[in-house]
Amino acid sequence: MTQANKKTALSVYQGFEQGPIRPPSEAHSLLIRVTRNCPWNRCTFCPVYKNTRFSTRPVEHIIKDIDTVHKYVMLTLQIAKGSPRLSQADIAAAAEKIEPGETGAFQAAVRWIMYGMRSVFIQDANSLVIKPAYTVKILQHLGKKFPHIDRVTSYARSDTIARIKEEDLKEIADAGLNRIHIGLESGSDQVLKRVQKGVTKAIHIEAGLKVKAVGMELSEYVMPGLGGKTLWETHALETADALNRINPHFIRLRTLAISNGLKLYDDYRSGAFEKCTELLSVKEIRLFIQGLEGIASMVKSDHILNLFQDLEGKLPGAKEEMLHIIDAFLAMGPDQQCVYQVGRRLGVFMELKDLENPDKRSCVLRICRQFDVTPENVDSFVEEQMKGFV
Repeated sequence: MTQANKKTALSVYQGFEQGPIRPPSEAHSLLIRVTRNCPWNRCTFCPVYKNTRFSTRPVEHIIKDIDTVHKYVMLTLQIAKGSPRLSQADIAAAAEKIEPGETGAFQAAVRWIMYGMRSVFIQDANSLVIKPAYTVKILQHLGKKFPHIDRVTSYARSDTIARIKEEDLKEIADAGLNRIHIGLESGSDQVLKRVQKGVTKAIHIEAGLKVKAVGMELSEYVMPGLGGKTLWETHALETADALNRINPHFIRLRTLAISNGLKLYDDYRSGAFEKCTELLSVKEIRLFIQGLEGIASMVKSDHILNLFQDLEGKLPGAKEEMLHIIDAFLAMGPDQQCVYQVGRRLGVFMELKDLENPDKRSCVLRICRQFDVTPENVDSFVEEQMKGFV
């Protein structure tokens, strides 16, 4: 296909679209795709969007997506007599009225109805890269069609936010975008440069403060382990310092997992990147939590990649409890730590106290015996399990 033909194909409406990812906190959101893939796509640790091209969708296509979902929301609710508790009969009756090429929009509408229709997530990785006027138009149309929604959110890169004029960002906020998810990953310039994040600590801080200044909620993602064995302390301390300067509404932990085929995986295999052991990563997280001072952020650990799902709470009050959880793990013997690591990565354990559940503990011990997992090789076992969660 020639370049001209590719451009023509992209300009033809292909039907309702949804991208591959969204934050765990947006599991119940309607997904509206504004851009495809990631315009940066160079981070050495990220497996998403590799071997894909970034493109923007025409605004009229996005408007069409919103209108089509709205059509099926109204149709389905009419059949269900206004109740969001859809029966199989309601869904089947509505499905009979699906027009050609609109199955995706219908499925999104039904799913959203069943989740309460309170939130929308704008996809893909960095959708604020489009012209602010286009973003405003999309948001205004979304608000017109669904005036009841409470939250509209999007991923954004710090360097993109930093380039948007504050008055334009304020107009976007006023049009309805009220939460931004930013992949801070690290506050260390050394770490950011090594993993080709394309931003600096100063840009992260500037962007975070700008988001807050226009009245949006800010969710910053931190990646324990990204500094490796050589930079783990710098990574922890500089990241805490950056967040202390920003004071975001949310700090979300996403522990590093290295998928095969990535640049970081090649560095890991060659020895250029020395991956933290899980025990060292726990010590890093402790240093990071200890370094959070003078802020009122909500810390969240809402991902299976994280060893401690219960490591969360509102700062500053929850800080001591979070440190207590970490210290309780560090105080365990190697065998006990090994059992918890395996149980957590397999989804048997959700928190440390699950070790006291005899049925769950017996289940994990059987697995450890079956696969001969010991404190000496547990990191390798965990590493393979985590690849499936990325």
